Amino acid sequence: MADEMVRRAQTFVNAAYEGKLGIDRIPETGVTGWPTMFALTRALQYELGITSLSDTFGPTTLSTLQSKYPNLNNGTVPSENFCRIIQSALYCKGYDGGEIDGKYNERVQASMIKLKQDMGVDFAFPGSNLTPKVFKGLLNMDAYVSVNSGSDAIRAVQRWLNGEFVNRRDFFIIPCDGHHSRDVAKSMLYAVQYTIGMADGTANGVFGPGTQAGLKDHTLAVGSSGTWVQLFSAGMVLNQRPVSFDSTFSSSLSSAVSQFQSFAKLPVTGNGDFSTWASLLVSYGDQSRKGEACDGVTRITPARAAALKAEGIKYVGRYLTNPSTTSLPEKAIQSGELQTIADNGLRCFPIYQTYGRGAEDFSYPLGRAAAQAAINAALDHGFKAGTRIFFAVDFDALDQDVTNAVLPHFKGIQDAIADDGNRFTVGVYGPRNVCTRVGEAGHASASFVSDMSSGFSGNFGYPLPENWAYDQIVTRSVGSGAGLIEIDNNIASGRDTGQGSFNAPRPSKPDVRLADDVIDSMQIDVGKYMESLGFPLDGGTRSYQHWKCFQSAVVDHDDVITSLSNRYNMRKALLQTSAYWEMRHIDPLDEAAWAAVIAAYETTGEYIRDTSTGIAKQRAVTLVGAWNHCLMADYVDGRPILDVNSDDDKYSIWKNAYDSEEFALTSVAMIHNWDIDGKPGGDDDSPALRRPSLDYTDTEIYEVLRRYQGPRVEPALSEAKKRLGLYYVMEKYNSISRNM
Repeated sequence: MADEMVRRAQTFVNAAYEGKLGIDRIPETGVTGWPTMFALTRALQYELGITSLSDTFGPTTLSTLQSKYPNLNNGTVPSENFCRIIQSALYCKGYDGGEIDGKYNERVQASMIKLKQDMGVDFAFPGSNLTPKVFKGLLNMDAYVSVNSGSDAIRAVQRWLNGEFVNRRDFFIIPCDGHHSRDVAKSMLYAVQYTIGMADGTANGVFGPGTQAGLKDHTLAVGSSGTWVQLFSAGMVLNQRPVSFDSTFSSSLSSAVSQFQSFAKLPVTGNGDFSTWASLLVSYGDQSRKGEACDGVTRITPARAAALKAEGIKYVGRYLTNPSTTSLPEKAIQSGELQTIADNGLRCFPIYQTYGRGAEDFSYPLGRAAAQAAINAALDHGFKAGTRIFFAVDFDALDQDVTNAVLPHFKGIQDAIADDGNRFTVGVYGPRNVCTRVGEAGHASASFVSDMSSGFSGNFGYPLPENWAYDQIVTRSVGSGAGLIEIDNNIASGRDTGQGSFNAPRPSKPDVRLADDVIDSMQIDVGKYMESLGFPLDGGTRSYQHWKCFQSAVVDHDDVITSLSNRYNMRKALLQTSAYWEMRHIDPLDEAAWAAVIAAYETTGEYIRDTSTGIAKQRAVTLVGAWNHCLMADYVDGRPILDVNSDDDKYSIWKNAYDSEEFALTSVAMIHNWDIDGKPGGDDDSPALRRPSLDYTDTEIYEVLRRYQGPRVEPALSEAKKRLGLYYVMEKYNSISRNM
């Protein structure tokens, strides 16, 4: 909601400093935001005489302020504009800043007292003076009152930390909003280090050897009291355990500690021992623990299985697919590996991950696609119904990324799994906040927590999810000789136990005709996927409805598609996807352009415009290039080499694609072959891929589809992700048919 005094603050900054701060005018909206705080920070730097202005209130700003104005008050504020910066910042924080008139008057002084009380530093910095660290806290977006249903207990911890440690050199005022966060978690580590006795400059907020050694010397039990108990109970509060923030280690605190230890699979002692301290302070906790689970990117051989068993491992996480043909060659489950796992008394939980390194790789349609790909791969490997598949979110997802991308993605996964008959269940692999929110939304029944990534925003300051199944804490090597293997060691809660027996893996068979009893389900599934992308079943503004595209690109010419697939060792889904996708995109403008090309040629003999035509939307230049390439490569025979500069040759092949769906579909295979070979002579500099193979990786499939779409720029890059999802749906039903 707009605030008139915030708007006046923004007006002041623009009027006083336009052209001086190295930034554009800030919007005068009356709404506080980072642009306003950055502008006020730069204005302060300008008034301090700092020549290199920055959005950041960093060491130079702080040290300059400390040396020039260690206590700002009614008599020491150096200028009216300097005072107006303070007054403006107070309004942006929700406090009374007076009239923004350059006077550090009683109203400003009362607000400064209130601000410091809210921060918890009123005893460290008594009175109405503005000290440098308080000024730093004033010029950010942190709240010092409870917001968004913040916890009173967490706010009490935040205020205590500020008041207790603000005079240490590297401790800065943290928010007091009742919510745990990265800054609060970092401040806890500083507080522990200061309490251990580390000097300024040595304390660094890192859970290193010195910090760990100090904690091992401070085990707490019933009857303990003082600052150490305050820190420990603060850690319990911040991890959302039902305790009071207190300085005495009571029997009720001990009971809550026992419950936490049981939940986190720590030794249940009821004491504040090192392992419990570690789990409260950092996501990975005590990395000397040995978990009963692991995951890795290395094949489990009999020797490695024996080494894992000797290490106490029961559950092994392995990847269903590997998107790369060059890196981590054993990342995906290897032939015979699941049987080796079963023969050695181990159990396997499957993980599905492609790249997923940013929010742009997560959406509802891509979730549906991921689920279908995982189902296909799980069935290929032999996982039985009831297996939980853990879908990965392997990036530092901010909370808004979770809301806008990850949750819709997992809804897509959940819906696709349901449409498949719930043969498999859904797990989530990722940072704590991701796992918690996906679980609370009802999209996953268990979490595999990537707690080794302790610096992730979604781990720093978030508690262990209630539904955690595996907690990834450290990478280590176990075994020796032939049994040597590097693993990520995971604590297991027992909520998931993987699978200990498997169906026979499905061999990589050539494609066959679609089975009659899968066609209706396939049409429905393809339609749902396309609807998720915004393509209505009735075609909307496009020329053809879903059923017609499916009939033409999949059903009517199944014999042709099957023959092309077998001839070129190319999955039918590649051909079906490219043809169906293009036909769904035909619109009246396309058809008008085709009519114009035909009319012009029949009248003048000229090929006036190279517009894409036919059910697979192919251009003459592309058709000539692809067919010529395949003729010269001996992929086909019996056709003449065409001249790309001849109107007659271009029109002839273009009209063939326009008239004949069978020719257009055959041309899809020719274009894919050309693209796979690197499209020599084409307009894309993409290198050659492997010749078509039934074991193409996700990356290779994506690249073939992308090359059909267009050169390696947008929109082809993002559109090909959508095509890849359609491929997975098509492949599901081709797989069913060839494995009957």
